[in-house]
Amino acid sequence: MFETILEWDRELFLFLNSLHNPTLDTIMYWYTQKYVWFPVYAVLIFFIFKEYKWKGVVMVLAAAAAVGLADFIISGVMKPYFERWRPSRDPSLEGMVHLVNEYTGGKFGFASAHAGTAFSLATYTFLIFRHKYKWVGLVFIWSFIMAYTRIYLGVHYPGDIIVGTLIGVLLGFLFYKLAQWICQKYWSH
Repeated sequence: MFETILEWDRELFLFLNSLHNPTLDTIMYWYTQKYVWFPVYAVLIFFIFKEYKWKGVVMVLAAAAAVGLADFIISGVMKPYFERWRPSRDPSLEGMVHLVNEYTGGKFGFASAHAGTAFSLATYTFLIFRHKYKWVGLVFIWSFIMAYTRIYLGVHYPGDIIVGTLIGVLLGFLFYKLAQWICQKYWSH
């Protein structure tokens, strides 16, 4: 059964990775770069402080902790433990994976830290702003595209993305609850 799931994961990866063109190559490569998003993160921090005033310190730290823990669990624990080759580095897929700018990522790819960090931030952002801004659900489109870039670039299987997403959503939710609890306990007076 497990081997069947891995084979489906591989076949779905090869199909999704084959859907490429030169314009998308450039867009997907830059979309996945973390430094490109720093201005967006700065705007997010601004909105958090605008909404929460000094409680914003707790809210920003909780968001950073959710993202940081997602990255640590996935990159620091799971990838070295499971040692699943990235598609871009898997010898059995040599010549079959579309790469952009010869980018191959690190050696191992289970699970996707990009998906985990993007979905932890998206979940957290959605939860803190869902009553204030109707459009905040669009953060999930941003994180979905971020996750898809990893398949497009040939560095993650869909299963890596799914597991990273689940970890990110869980951590975004837990750190939202923690931040709410801290703010209620220490700033409710």
